[in-house]
Amino acid sequence: MTDETDPSISLRTNRLKILSVGVVLLWGLIVVHLIGLHWTESQRMKSRVDQQQTLVETIRARPGDILDRNGQLLATSIDTESLYAVPRRIENFKTFAESIAPLVNRDPDELRHQLESQKEKDFFWLARRIDPKVADEIRALDLSKETYGFDREFRRYYPNQALASHILGMRDIDGEGRGGMEQKYDELLRGKDGKRTLVRDARNRAIHLYEHENERVEHGQTIHLTLDIQIQRFVEKQLDELMTEWQPIGCTAVICEPKSGDILAIASRPTYNPADPTTFSDEAWLNRAVNWSYEPGSTMKPLVVAWALQQDLVSVNSRFHGHWGEYRMGPRVLHDTHAYGEMSLAEVLIKSSNIGMAQIGERMTNAGLHQALQQFGFGYRTGLGLPGELTGFVRPLNQWNHYSTGSIPMGQELTVTPLQMLMAHAALANRGEFQQPRLVLKAGHSTATEKSALLSMPLIDPVLADWVIRDPMRRVLTEGTGQRVDVDGLDIFGKTGTSQVYDPELGTYSPTKTVCSFICGIPTQNPELIVLVAVDQPTQGTNHYGSNVAAPAAVKILKKAYGLRHVDVAKQPKTIR
Repeated sequence: MTDETDPSISLRTNRLKILSVGVVLLWGLIVVHLIGLHWTESQRMKSRVDQQQTLVETIRARPGDILDRNGQLLATSIDTESLYAVPRRIENFKTFAESIAPLVNRDPDELRHQLESQKEKDFFWLARRIDPKVADEIRALDLSKETYGFDREFRRYYPNQALASHILGMRDIDGEGRGGMEQKYDELLRGKDGKRTLVRDARNRAIHLYEHENERVEHGQTIHLTLDIQIQRFVEKQLDELMTEWQPIGCTAVICEPKSGDILAIASRPTYNPADPTTFSDEAWLNRAVNWSYEPGSTMKPLVVAWALQQDLVSVNSRFHGHWGEYRMGPRVLHDTHAYGEMSLAEVLIKSSNIGMAQIGERMTNAGLHQALQQFGFGYRTGLGLPGELTGFVRPLNQWNHYSTGSIPMGQELTVTPLQMLMAHAALANRGEFQQPRLVLKAGHSTATEKSALLSMPLIDPVLADWVIRDPMRRVLTEGTGQRVDVDGLDIFGKTGTSQVYDPELGTYSPTKTVCSFICGIPTQNPELIVLVAVDQPTQGTNHYGSNVAAPAAVKILKKAYGLRHVDVAKQPKTIR
């Protein structure tokens, strides 16, 4: 008979139960771990598959064109390809680098090191905007198509190369505008890239498009400028000849319509080709029409005379005495290049008499002279819109003294930009009405032009402004400092300017360094065009005066531009005496 209370049997039963429970718990833990592992790995694998098959592609926006006033192309964009590598899929970096590097002008060893440092990445730029022939050569290589690819991009193209480069600016490797219109209207010209989400199979074929995740591409818009490409080309030709003959530090020319304020051409030297980075020196990048200022010299005199007439401080019949070439203003003695006696107001301008202008300055007083500079826009930007435009420099009135009374009327003690000086004279040519300059006719899809936003205001009585143009400024070309470049058959008016350059080492004006300038317009009756040429420190030849250095180029530009409007104008200039 079995004893059911045997303690040894009870102990074995309990151990068996404990073992069974332990086994069940162990299997439970294993199952839970497997389930967790399956879930985690499946999600990771799913994510990896999604990353390999789902691709967000950028649809590049095409930058807009820039055109001249007649619709001629100044800047456009060409569809090109850019090459990239997929480092993660490259098995042999050395072979890959040695195959690709010669075609994209890269060092094989350097490229291999760069690729190896990016070996976990899916994207690495190899070359941007490559030549189509190079792209074909790369496709012909014995390389896996999974290791590289091509992305569509746009390359900026300037069909006229360096023409109008200071106005156009450029677009860098990333498509951002630098300088000129490219920078000012960067957002409008660049447009907005689009996006689309694709699912691709193992052979990289698109098998699905997520339309609801797309972003529409917005291509860049077109800018229409006031420039005339024919006039611009001729202006730049004249500056090139001037640089060769006189070898100055630099020079600039601007031509506009006085009535509208439209700029027909702006050029500056040295220059650069926006498609060739090797031409980008600091000197070449400088647009001297707006980014450079100088003492204007005698080109300031007609403006001072016009304002003195406007304020009834002088009249067209006023007389002045030249004191035979020496005139004392307090402790200062002024001189003229020639000894003059009695002069009419017109003769003061025709002979460009510093002494006559000083006497006008005394009648105006410093306050009146300061007011004249402000009214003609000196010390303020013109609002043309080119990046980096300077204001010039006009000292506060409380810093003027008795020297200023004689210096300001002859164009000293202040600096101006060439564009400021041109637009001030354009006000006289526009019957005394100041017109803000305009460079853009139309920007983008807007049906309105840029004209409505421009400042226009009367400055000088029309009769007085006409007198300054038709009498003394016309006679400058027939009797005065500009007669060497008078042109038979053309009714030109103008004013020469020669200013000394301040030398900080000497602490005074340099005896040899000058800025030579000339402003002229056509015709004296209802002027249509006005041009300024300014030359910074010519180094070759002799007689560095505005009449010798700047005037011949200015008159040639004026004749050409006027001739394009009036075909009958074909007479040659007089022989320079």
